[in-house]
Amino acid sequence: MTGPVPSGPLHAGEVVDALAADLRRAGYTIDGVAGLLGEDTYAAFTRGALWPALRVTEEALHTEQRALATLVRLFLLNTDEPAERVEAALPSAGVAALTANGVVEPAPNGSLRALLDVRPHSDGEHDFIVVADLDSATRPGPLRRDHVLGIGAASVSLARAVIRTPARRALDLGTGCGIQALHLQSHCDEIVATDTNERALVLASATARLNGMRWDLRHGSLFEPVAGERFDLIVSNPPFVVGAGELDYLYRDSGMAGDTLCRSLIEQVADHLEPGGTAHVMANWIVPAGADWRERVRGWLAGTGLHAWVVQRELADPISYVTLWTADAGETPEQAAQRGNRWLDWFARERIAGIGMGLITLRAPRTGERRRPEHVLEELIGPDDVLTGAEIDAFFARREYLATTTDDDLLAARLSVAPVLLDEQSLPGPDGWQSIGATVRRPGGPGAVIEVDEVGRALLAGCRGEVALGTLLDLLAAAHGLDADALTEAALPVVREAISRGILYQAE
Repeated sequence: MTGPVPSGPLHAGEVVDALAADLRRAGYTIDGVAGLLGEDTYAAFTRGALWPALRVTEEALHTEQRALATLVRLFLLNTDEPAERVEAALPSAGVAALTANGVVEPAPNGSLRALLDVRPHSDGEHDFIVVADLDSATRPGPLRRDHVLGIGAASVSLARAVIRTPARRALDLGTGCGIQALHLQSHCDEIVATDTNERALVLASATARLNGMRWDLRHGSLFEPVAGERFDLIVSNPPFVVGAGELDYLYRDSGMAGDTLCRSLIEQVADHLEPGGTAHVMANWIVPAGADWRERVRGWLAGTGLHAWVVQRELADPISYVTLWTADAGETPEQAAQRGNRWLDWFARERIAGIGMGLITLRAPRTGERRRPEHVLEELIGPDDVLTGAEIDAFFARREYLATTTDDDLLAARLSVAPVLLDEQSLPGPDGWQSIGATVRRPGGPGAVIEVDEVGRALLAGCRGEVALGTLLDLLAAAHGLDADALTEAALPVVREAISRGILYQAE
């Protein structure tokens, strides 16, 4: 929020600074923890098996790594630790100040237990510390209404998908504990982070200070805190859960019925993007019975004037969806069942067949750009369909190239094929294996696969950046006894799709 962040956990700046110094001194990083635990134990820990880590850290308490072992046990394994051991591991902060700042609390037998989730994080180049609330698996009982979610699958997926080119101003809408803002710091000059949850802003402020950063934190819903402002980059992992509009948990519930929040966000984002700016939004959308999910989301995009790539990563049936979101709240089985029944009744009344989950990336036209907004909506669920910032940026560049390149220009271009694999499907027949189809795919490229016939395979094999596409098509027509004009007309859509998927590219 503009102005001072309200008091709450880790509200004292000097305590945050002291805690940061202690954590750094102990080597409390991803690599440090992994090195302490060892490869197999760390792998088990990441899968949720804690007992091997308890065993290793118990032994490490009697070595020179005792401080790091204590921190791992306290903050990651959530064991009660003797006060004197915690004091020794965090001498600059001190137990008294950490208790007063809501980081630890007294436990039986003179021990201390963590009140917050304080864990290392990395973007591959930089080490961070992230502060969030303990989840229901760690601290039994229902979550508090203003619970602040820690590092989760959605936040990691979004961080991986953000385009990391330098930006002047960035907006993290719905910052939570500040994961996205942390990743924005390396390539953005100014970061504004907003949230409807004041407790989230308190913990985001602590996360920023622990990492030596400063963000402009603002309280409010959607774009209200940044009215009239524009940004080069907007990222959002909002409270997107589809429901009847109940506001039980601020990290997941918007208070708006259905997918209204996501629709509103998408419809308003154009007013806050600079020309050429990009927005990445994690979203859920309703899939009505008998309808195509694309039509609903396409309606959100219709009046935005933005280019869009919408990727549905998962489609959940109502029972699976409700089960997912009632499992993490820490409620009793009876409470979860009551909530789940009300939720499913609402889905039935609204005739909702499923809920789509995925990423919406939007690109504002540059100043003077004349091409019409293009909307690509597709389902990508394969193991190679991982959305990264580099792939998304390349996708938009390829779509712009195709939109501004005429067929004549394309026929004059020298094209090269990316490293690809040819996958051929065959069935046994009377004369041996009979081919029933083939595809070419670019490993690691989301949606980077096209179907090819015999001539298509030969065409791709011939694209080595040496001759113009038109010349290559003429040679193929002669070699296969085909009409050159007919082959060109049939091949151009295939070539354009191959370029769109990064399978073909224009040689330098």
